[in-house]
Amino acid sequence: MLGTQRVNRAVLPHMRERKQGLLLWISSTTVRANWPPLLGPYFAAKAAMEQLAISYALELARFGIETSILVPGAFTSGTNHFEHAMQPADAAVAAVHTEGPTRDLEAKVLAAVEAFEPENADPTEIGRAIKRIVEAPRGTRPFRITVDSSEDGSEGIAVIQDRLRRDTLKLAGLGDIAR
Repeated sequence: MLGTQRVNRAVLPHMRERKQGLLLWISSTTVRANWPPLLGPYFAAKAAMEQLAISYALELARFGIETSILVPGAFTSGTNHFEHAMQPADAAVAAVHTEGPTRDLEAKVLAAVEAFEPENADPTEIGRAIKRIVEAPRGTRPFRITVDSSEDGSEGIAVIQDRLRRDTLKLAGLGDIAR
């Protein structure tokens, strides 16, 4: 989260001056669905980052700066994303989890996540989605796009949230920044 903010602080003055630019944020379907245990810090960081992206989108729209949020689902094969994700870095905390009543949670969570992922899930689809967003003509980029082979339902929740935000902004007389 801190790195994201530092990059934004470095590039935003240049984008404002040029009156154009694109902030592309990488979120996660876990912001809205599929919250297995042991990944709380990851979920919290992704949720905070997505809220920052939404706030920035509203603040930067009149500067001509576009925002797109890419929302990947869980990909357990073809990546090492889950390799160390559920293990605390603190050895003492890790020992409490691996020797205590939660000792089987990591294996069960990973097995459940893998079971939801279709065999044809392809993590390179995330890279292709990034390419499509970046190459799209200015003014046509999606605000949010989900790449989730398991179709966990988070996309439907996001559609409703985005619509409510747009409707509220329009009612507040801020329809020009709602999209």
